Amino acid sequence: MSTHLPITTHVLDLGSGKPAAGVAIALEHEQDTWRALAQGITDPDGRLKFRLDLPVASGTYRLTFATADYFTTRGKTCFYPQVRIEFSVDAAADHYHVPLLLNQWGYSTYRGS
Repeated sequence: MSTHLPITTHVLDLGSGKPAAGVAIALEHEQDTWRALAQGITDPDGRLKFRLDLPVASGTYRLTFATADYFTTRGKTCFYPQVRIEFSVDAAADHYHVPLLLNQWGYSTYRGS
């Protein structure tokens, strides 16, 4: 049975002023080594909700955004070919929203709601 993983993201392209549709993202969980859990591509609104067949455990998670691929398809170069964000999950029942504010030369992130 597949359930919604309470980890979501929203990528906004600050350079264009629009959601970043089509960004490939991988989700991993650290358990001695990094273990791949899920991957997906942002929808037309720049959002992605992960699906997983396992319960969410506390620990360290990582999202890797394929930013070079995203900008290349738009005919642009970028400084950061990937953006990796590591974050802690303390309670499996909580929702963790990790937005990425992106442009060709930098990025910012925070814990959203």
